[in-house]
Order: sequence, then structure tokens, then C-alpha cells
Amino acid sequence: MTRTSNPKSYTPAIIVMFALFFMIAFVTNLAGSMGVIVTNQFGASKALSQLGSLANFIAYACMGIPAGIILKRKGYKFTSLAAVIVGLVGVGIQFLSGYVESFAVYVAGAFVAGFSMCMLNIVVNPMLNTLGGGGNRGNQLIQWGGSCNSIGGTIAPVFVGWLVGGSIADASVAKAAPVMITAMAIFAIAFVVILLTNIPEPHMETAEQKAARLAGKSVKDPYSPLSFRHFVLGAIAIFFYVGIEVGIPNTANVYFSGLDWVGPALTGTMIGGYWFCMLIGRLIGAPVAGKVSSRNMLLWTSVAAIVLLIGAIFVPESAAIKFGESQVPVSLIFIILCGLCTSVMWGSIFNLAAEGLGKYTAPASGIFMTLVCGGGIIPFLQNALADKIGSIQSYWLLIACLLFLVFYAVWGSKNVNKDIPVE
Repeated sequence: MTRTSNPKSYTPAIIVMFALFFMIAFVTNLAGSMGVIVTNQFGASKALSQLGSLANFIAYACMGIPAGIILKRKGYKFTSLAAVIVGLVGVGIQFLSGYVESFAVYVAGAFVAGFSMCMLNIVVNPMLNTLGGGGNRGNQLIQWGGSCNSIGGTIAPVFVGWLVGGSIADASVAKAAPVMITAMAIFAIAFVVILLTNIPEPHMETAEQKAARLAGKSVKDPYSPLSFRHFVLGAIAIFFYVGIEVGIPNTANVYFSGLDWVGPALTGTMIGGYWFCMLIGRLIGAPVAGKVSSRNMLLWTSVAAIVLLIGAIFVPESAAIKFGESQVPVSLIFIILCGLCTSVMWGSIFNLAAEGLGKYTAPASGIFMTLVCGGGIIPFLQNALADKIGSIQSYWLLIACLLFLVFYAVWGSKNVNKDIPVE
């Protein structure tokens, strides 16, 4: 099956994919939000505070292609069930790190959780794109799934920020225990729901293909997803995009939480606002995606994000707006508003990169997920830069990444390899 003639018949599968989107953001943002805690409990620098996120995303580089193979051979249901179990173990290790007082154990837990996030991403994106029949409808379903992703992303930093309280000196893994217990409970529930749900398997290898592979008689395909220029550039674009999406809030979280006049509680709430902006953007973007091309959506949101980040860099750091008893930095507001822009980029890039791949979609998804490691590498580099030139100035790195997305939208996303057979 490559197209869905009756989408309503797959409503349960679509709902499960949306739930998995929620889990991906909740656990991923848990690693980013914990950066505030490890700077206090383990004395980490700004760069080292991102090791949890780095480990989480480096797991994508290790697991992306193997997970694509698992998806092809075992199918969506098996892959998602395995991912949920791995995620439960990873968050459990992070939970224990606070009690054994070990930064290494915390990073190890984030790394294991990253395997889970990679496997879940490999399931949800091609599945929703396929159930939507590709094109604008496929992008639309991914955008709706992204809205669920934003809900999970909004909850995690707010939850952690309020558990820590008003001073970074109070930050500890033990204080954040309730959010990790919540994550483990959600994983357990997700396992049961997935187990009981009928999920279609459009890209799973057939019995004939499996027999040929085991007998060593499978014919080597002269082509692969890497034969398509627009996919290769799209994979690079996703590397930069995930780095942008994660780097924007993570760097702001560590920096503003350390300012006495802002603090962790207010910063955590504002960072939650970033993910809430992504939710709003996706809720708006989902119906828009049915009428506006992915190329235009990516182009104009990238340009808008560049404008907002330049505003954050040049506005005086002391400039603030009073909200009740709190003073919110104007530069932080500019940063939070970037969530409206990053909200629709993932679906747009994936849709553009996967367009016209046909039978190469499943292995392409594995390669795609490998490049998601940019979500750990770029924030780490950004915060290493922040240690040298300051957190706000480090956003120039993300502006450079956004310029590549502009290039991809305008030129790099065009499929120039239509002569390759994909059926």
C-alpha cells in the first residue's frame, strides 16, 4: 500500500501515531530541561549542561539506520513496542542518577532514551505521511501529529521549572523525580495501547522478500535514498533544523535560569511558552498545509525566525516587560516567539525530502533519523560558543543554520532524479 483510499479506516492507527509524537517531545524536552539541574547538582558548564541532550540525540546517529532496517523487517507495531520498552528503561536510568549522585549515569540514561526516541520517530513520520497519501495531505497529518508533539514539549520544561522552584541553587534530579515517574507511566500505558491497536504495515518486507534475503538471493538495488539529491540535502536540512529547534530553548533555559532577576521557575514557564508557540503554529499550520506548499511554508518561517533571532541579539539584555510581579526579558520573548516558526519546519522538510521516493521511503526514514543527531550536536556547539562569547551572541550559529533552510526551500528541495524507478 502506498496510498490510503479510505483514511477513516485508519483512525485508530493515526491516533496512536499522534500519541507517540507526544512521547517523543516529552522525553526529549525532559533531557533539555534537566540542563538547568545538572549545572547546579553536578557543577556542569553551559556546554556540559547539554550532554544529556547530546547523548539523547547522538543515539539517533547510532540507531537511525538499524531502526530503519528493523522497521522494514519487523514492521511498525514491533518497532514501536520495542521503542516504548527502551524508553521506559532510559528514563528509569535518569531517575536513578539523582539518587546515586552520578552525572555519568544521567548521561547514560539520556543516551538509552535517545534510542527510543529515534525508533519512535522512524515509525510516526513515514506512517502518517503514508496514511495521508503523501503530498499536502501527508504533510497535513504530520503537522497534526506535530501539534501533539508540541503539547508534550510544552509540559516538560514547565513541569521541571516549577518543581525546581525560584532559585537554581535548589535544582536537583530528586526534585524532578515526579516528571520522570510521569514519563515512565506514560510509556507503560503506551505499550498496552499499541499492543491492542491494529496498525497497517505498508512498508514491511513480504514473505517472499524475507525468504530471498535469508537465502542470499535478494537482488541488490543499484539505487538508494542517497541517489536522490533532494533527499540528501533534506537530510542535511533536518540536521540543522533539529539543532535549531532544540538549541533555541535549551540555550535560553540555561542562561536565563542563571539570572537572579529571572530564575528557573519563570524561565521554565517561558520555555514552555516556546513549545506552546509551536503548538499554536502547528494547529494553524495543519489546515494551511493542505493549501500551501511545503516549500513556501519552510521558506517564510525560516526568514521569520532569522528576523526574530536578530531582534533577540540586538535588543538590550536589560530590556524587560513587567508581567505581574515578574520581569520578562524582551530578548527572551523574541526567542520564545521563534516557536511559531519552527513549528511547521519538520513536517515541511520531511515532506519535501520524502516526495517521490516510493519504495525507498522506509530506508530513507532511517537515514533521516540518523541526521536528527543535530539536535544534540548543534546545541552543544552553541553552548560551547556561549561559554566563550556569551549565550545571546551564540544565536548567530542558529541564524547560519536557518540560512541553509532558506537555501533548501528555494533550490535544494527540487527533485532532479525523477528518472529513478521507485515502484
